[in-house]
Amino acid sequence: MQLADRVNRIAPSATLGVLMEKEKLVARGIDVVDFGPGEPDFSTPEHIKRAAIKAIEENKTKYTPAGGIMPLREAAVEWHAKYQGSNYAPKECVINSGGKHSLFNVIHALINSGDEVLILAPYWVSYPEMVKCADGEPVILDTDARDGFIPRASQIERAITPRTKILIVNSPSNPTGAVIPEDEFAKILAIAKKHGVWLLSDECYSHFVYGSAKPFSVASLPGAKDSVIISASLSKTFAMTGWRMGYTLAPQPIADAVLKLQSQSISNPTSIAQYAALEALRGGMESVAEMVAQFAKRRRRILEGLREIPGVTCHEPEGSFYVFPNVTGAVNSYSGEQADTLKVARELLDREHVVVISGEAFGAPGYLRISYATSMERIEEGLRRLGNFFRAERAVSSTAATRG
Repeated sequence: MQLADRVNRIAPSATLGVLMEKEKLVARGIDVVDFGPGEPDFSTPEHIKRAAIKAIEENKTKYTPAGGIMPLREAAVEWHAKYQGSNYAPKECVINSGGKHSLFNVIHALINSGDEVLILAPYWVSYPEMVKCADGEPVILDTDARDGFIPRASQIERAITPRTKILIVNSPSNPTGAVIPEDEFAKILAIAKKHGVWLLSDECYSHFVYGSAKPFSVASLPGAKDSVIISASLSKTFAMTGWRMGYTLAPQPIADAVLKLQSQSISNPTSIAQYAALEALRGGMESVAEMVAQFAKRRRRILEGLREIPGVTCHEPEGSFYVFPNVTGAVNSYSGEQADTLKVARELLDREHVVVISGEAFGAPGYLRISYATSMERIEEGLRRLGNFFRAERAVSSTAATRG
């Protein structure tokens, strides 16, 4: 069967693939510790669910404008102004079916064949595939674990070419949890403006920050609006992953282009979910504070547990709800070779029934992404199983080295 080139040049989502493998084990009645999900384990707050039920009862189940109902567009720009310091008008906002949909639309609205998109590694798995789907060229720029995986403006500038159209920045980062300091973000914005490159800022995890880190948007910086596009999501912030609600903030020509694409693809985001999103954005942030407080405790425990495993190293993330340990020392402690974490992830699932995502999926061989968006009880059990697995691996490596 002859498929379109755009389908042949992209790969399936690695994270969704792991979910399918996990479901097979669960169906067999096996107890699986799931460190894979990129979603809060908290329920959607009650007031948001009630708003959706009310929308159904009031028959708000018809088509809406392609870019979303106007009260929701107004609420999105008001919320972003209040909590992120931006200054957008409703006409510069498009409601999307999730943050992923926002990113997909923006990339397809801007990229022509051969245009380059700078992507900072480790990266979220879908960035390169979206660029390929748009017939663009993803250009991968590695960040350094010794520097907390923080991208530096000077490094970015060296990678820009006349073909560079977009720079994608994700802070807090999936998978590393890195948070770009405000002063470095300002330097990155200045480089983007200097070279006429769009700075596409993925703010999916904006409010999941710890310690001294604070929620921050590059759109709050002076002169940002003419060079910045914001891709925002309600999925993580309000525990609404399945509702598929996000939005794009951009100069009106970009917003209009996204709207045009959307009108010919999904017609409009789900009406019922829009009314739930309206309640989320106009309600309080108490549920967010509660989630962040719980995640902070889990983050401390999982870091402690991972660092107790010989050979595992892990920087301290300032944001999101992931840790990104380097397991090369735990797997290949005697060979000196880089760990094949695709194999590690498969064997962890097979032998210990622990779900993790391999670093290869994020452009970072040797690492594993571990989500702590699960209960403390499951974290403790998962750490026990991880310890068992890596102790066994070191024993095998030691025996092999002795025989060699």
